[in-house]
Amino acid sequence: MFAQRKIRTLLRETDAAAIIEFAVSLPLLVVLVVGIFDFGGAFNLKQELNNAVREAARFGANQPTNDLSIPPPTPSVEAIRFLVDSYLQTAHINDCGLSAASAVSGGALVWTYTASSGGCPGTLTLTINRGNPNAVVVAPHPPYPNLQETINGSIFFIPSTQVWISYPYQWRFNNVIQLLVPGANYTLTNIQSDATAVNMD
Repeated sequence: MFAQRKIRTLLRETDAAAIIEFAVSLPLLVVLVVGIFDFGGAFNLKQELNNAVREAARFGANQPTNDLSIPPPTPSVEAIRFLVDSYLQTAHINDCGLSAASAVSGGALVWTYTASSGGCPGTLTLTINRGNPNAVVVAPHPPYPNLQETINGSIFFIPSTQVWISYPYQWRFNNVIQLLVPGANYTLTNIQSDATAVNMD
């Protein structure tokens, strides 16, 4: 009888220790699992955005430039936006209403589309620069080319097309990190990507 009671007491102590260990390790496990899914999703989205802007820059570089002087919507710029939007939809990424967004001309052959509808957690920004052979464009996300080449001391600007996107990714990591560090606030920003191709026209 005494031996059985002793074994039961030991089992109870072991069970209690296991429950305490699980309770202590659970928040860390939750943060780890959510972090893996969150950053894995962000990495996949970054790759899709890279592919979208790379294809759009290549496509834009092959478009004629004789329509760039007309007011928006400029056909070649609209075609670049349509390509990016189609790529996002084909990859099953919320386009935040980019398909219905209107271009705003920033001057110097730069057009910007902003979209924030369709359940997006923020604002998607797509900026298309078709190039300007006279000066380097100043924009909030450097470098925003024209490509520049120096030959025999003379600077030549190479007109190029750059496509830049900022996507509002829904980060969940900030919510769960507070399980470990109450009051912690990690500001994770939009995922950005850009690509440049030299104009063929």
